[in-house]
Amino acid sequence: MGEEGNPRTPRRATRSSLCSTPNPKISTDKSKSCNQQPLTIHDLAYRDESSISLDDLISNLPGRRSQIIKLLRLLGPLDSPMLPFFVYGGASTGKTSTILQIFKHLKRPFVYCSCITCYSPRILFESVLNQLSLHRRDESNDYSSTNRCEKPSDFVNLLQGALRSVVDSLKGSMAKSSSKKSVGWARGKMVYLVFDNLELARGWDKSSNILPLLFKLYDILKMPEVGLIFLSNASPDTYDSDTGYVEPIPVHFPDYTEDELRQILMKDQGGPKLYSSFLDVVLRPFCRVTRRVDELLTAFSSLYQIYCEPLDDLGIVPNEDMKRKLFSHFQPHIGPSLNDTFKAGSRLSSEASAKKNKWKGVAKKNGVCESSDEIDFHMSACAKYLLICAFLASRNPATLDASLFDSTGGSSNRKRKRKSSEKSMEKKETAEQDLLLKGPGTFPLERLLAIFQCIVSVEECLPDEEAQEDGGLEGESWTNGLLSDVLLELSSLCNANFISKGGSCPLEGANRYRSMVSEDMALKVAKSLKFPLAKYLYRG
Repeated sequence: MGEEGNPRTPRRATRSSLCSTPNPKISTDKSKSCNQQPLTIHDLAYRDESSISLDDLISNLPGRRSQIIKLLRLLGPLDSPMLPFFVYGGASTGKTSTILQIFKHLKRPFVYCSCITCYSPRILFESVLNQLSLHRRDESNDYSSTNRCEKPSDFVNLLQGALRSVVDSLKGSMAKSSSKKSVGWARGKMVYLVFDNLELARGWDKSSNILPLLFKLYDILKMPEVGLIFLSNASPDTYDSDTGYVEPIPVHFPDYTEDELRQILMKDQGGPKLYSSFLDVVLRPFCRVTRRVDELLTAFSSLYQIYCEPLDDLGIVPNEDMKRKLFSHFQPHIGPSLNDTFKAGSRLSSEASAKKNKWKGVAKKNGVCESSDEIDFHMSACAKYLLICAFLASRNPATLDASLFDSTGGSSNRKRKRKSSEKSMEKKETAEQDLLLKGPGTFPLERLLAIFQCIVSVEECLPDEEAQEDGGLEGESWTNGLLSDVLLELSSLCNANFISKGGSCPLEGANRYRSMVSEDMALKVAKSLKFPLAKYLYRG
């Protein structure tokens, strides 16, 4: 759920929608993509006929009443100029949900861009311009943008022209809507630019120029019909201060309290009495570990199934005696789940865990040391696969990717092994020594993602029981467009120094990466996933 405080809050922008429909409000249903109507100026605002009242807005976002009132005051009445404001707070505190719901309540035109999906300056620039130009990327235009924009100066010039065109169109539509029913029409002549997840832009190339540019847009544009809104998980103090622009007004979103989390988690529950008794057991201990709504939802989804195992009817209203029985059944699962709150991917099944503990007990009794092939730290399944892909990209020549990785993950057309002669064995040993002397090579992000997709396709072909036991990636994790999660895992691996992020290549103009783990470590990680790393490793 990411940034959302309310799981029912509609998201206008995902990676898949930005690829096909730059305007985040357009539906991404593939069955309708071929017959989509041309975009109009009113597509910059929510066009659903059901309007959200202020009371509904506040009730849909528990614990955010004061922030909603403050944001509405900063936005001001219709067509009133505003100063930029900076919404900040921890992850999953409802910042994005609140902003989107406010615009759904006001029905004002706005452009939304997230630095998760727009992960480079060029993509960010083109996303803003595509939405303002009412341009949809599809097969008819070869999925191209309305303008290719890489330089900040080009972006400013194109942005000024696009904003003037939008403002003129809004002024013209106001005269028409005054004599007609205004349902589904964008209100006002102002347009708002919303930049989400701004903290991620600090890791971009030339971020020292991009962030000041975004903060200076208010002074550069000098258009009272344009409003600027910045959203970030980091506070304004963490950004480089520059007195050359008007500092945005800060709006802080604190972490949810336990009562607010209960209100959020209780929304739209089929058996409210039963789920409330479940929250009485798990919410307080989990709040000591995390208050992020997305992490709590992930942990509680599986725990609630365990909690309800003794029941035949989930709509039953539990009495005190039944609550005690459910608690005694559920209590052994609370501790392990608390330690596993931040784990991404499936947990080991209880049978596999029992076998593993039994093996360890027998080994200890016989005086045998535990296997050194196991990694002694926790890492999500996605991070493990990225670590393996980075290791392969650093050790294998790029020219062999096509032969090692095909549409089936490189498992179908493997060449037959021939009997090696003494001369070929000497060449192989020499090549391995040269490889050790040279060290791991560098690779671009595109190559890493390509190898990752090929390897994940092998995981999708595994039987369900095996994939769940291994803690592997779910089959739909890549196809559902969760590239943003992969990039976040890559950033975590870089911060932990498992992968090194080097300077940009003069010819490619993009960052290059290097694997920092040894072959022994890579083999341990691969073994934990039961991934055949040796089949993909080039030995010369």
